[in-house]
Amino acid sequence: MISRTPTRQTGLVTRHFDLAILGSGSGNSIADERFADWSVAIVEEGVFGGTCLNRGCIPTKMFVYPADLALAARHGGVLGVHTHFDSADWVAMRDRIFARIDPISAGGREWRADGAEHVTLYERHARFVDPHTIDLGEGEQITADRIVLATGSRPEFPPVPGLDEVEAYTSDTIMRIDALPERLLILGGGVISAEFAHIFSAFGTQVTIVNRSPLLLGKEDHDVAERFTEVAQDRWEVHLGRLVSTISRVGDGVRAELDDGTVLEADAVLVATGRRPNSDLLDLAAAGVEVDENGVVVVDEHQRTSLAHIFALGDVSNPWQLKHVANAEARAVAHNLLHPEQLLSPEHVVVPSAVFTNPQIASVGMTEREAEASGLRFTMKRQAYGDTAYGWAMEDKTSFAKVIADPGTGRLLGAHILGPQASNLIQPLIQMMSLGQSIPDVSRGQYWIHPAMMEVVENALLGLEIDVAAEHLTAQPEGRTL
Repeated sequence: MISRTPTRQTGLVTRHFDLAILGSGSGNSIADERFADWSVAIVEEGVFGGTCLNRGCIPTKMFVYPADLALAARHGGVLGVHTHFDSADWVAMRDRIFARIDPISAGGREWRADGAEHVTLYERHARFVDPHTIDLGEGEQITADRIVLATGSRPEFPPVPGLDEVEAYTSDTIMRIDALPERLLILGGGVISAEFAHIFSAFGTQVTIVNRSPLLLGKEDHDVAERFTEVAQDRWEVHLGRLVSTISRVGDGVRAELDDGTVLEADAVLVATGRRPNSDLLDLAAAGVEVDENGVVVVDEHQRTSLAHIFALGDVSNPWQLKHVANAEARAVAHNLLHPEQLLSPEHVVVPSAVFTNPQIASVGMTEREAEASGLRFTMKRQAYGDTAYGWAMEDKTSFAKVIADPGTGRLLGAHILGPQASNLIQPLIQMMSLGQSIPDVSRGQYWIHPAMMEVVENALLGLEIDVAAEHLTAQPEGRTL
């Protein structure tokens, strides 16, 4: 496969490629050494490396960790430890974090711009002209036999009068601010809201949240969302079931009026009302690529769009907006490009997620309400951290693990954890669901270290009422008895 020499046609410079990848996040990982004999174009209009590296998963968690330390320092007294939080050097934290991230982004860009000869980087905005032609502006187009859409998503702004007249931040911009605001108003009650509310309040900012729904994190299991909302109301000023009617600039701050007449004032506003796929920026109609009513690119089980030669992955084509899902899809797309006669499908059944707020939250599988709606027979156990030895050590009165199972098969249907290290504690439950392991196999087929925090998971599993008999346990190696 050899790239053609650029040609000029009706004033345009056109170059043909075997593969064009739109986006430099997870899509960038596709063009590895297996594609060395392909001519590949990578088109990226924004910062190289995608949302996760530059504006999402990684920098936010680098802020969350010191926020956890700052919050923990305030609560040593209950354990008899005289600790306290003095202050946070926001600029030092910000500069430390982006001094690590920015060079990675720049190095990735340099590698693609000046590295392998078979890859050409275009730092332009891409728009389709037809199913195989992409316009890059400035009188230049590329054509490609195969195309991958991996353009991600962007923050969505609610239609609040006056919002476009104030300097509202999003998750894309707020981590780069020059100083901590004294008062931060957050619009929205989802994952981004929960994580940044924790970060800023831990460092001393007064946080106010306005959420149109009656619970924060309403997509989580109801018990989790309800408990988190209770905790949040103790830490922050929370207005539930409310909308912002107007917002305006007042001096150096902002003034927001809610639909019930409440007036709020803050020094900065964070819009955290969701993200939208970037599909609407690509002129996909010109190519004939189908999108759904939410702008999500429609793909089949092999990540192919409505056109067999165009694949899509990540936030632009799935509802989860999770980096680990995008990476799995990228691996499948790379294989399918190389082996069209042997297509793979990424696994989308057991999709875990975590919210790195405080308390931390992790989830996988069905919620209890989804299990009820499905009509399945199920059993549920809710296990408090505080009823385990490590929970005693922490004096924990908030956290719990919740597991939902099919009592007939002994298989886990869902798991939801709210509390310290939830994103780690849930991993054996993800493994159970992914590998089809039964509850007796996992709960009694291995040792659980005592008195580790993981006992909350063990006890939750042991508390499930299931029909599977003891003889269904996996046979142990000879001479080994648990």
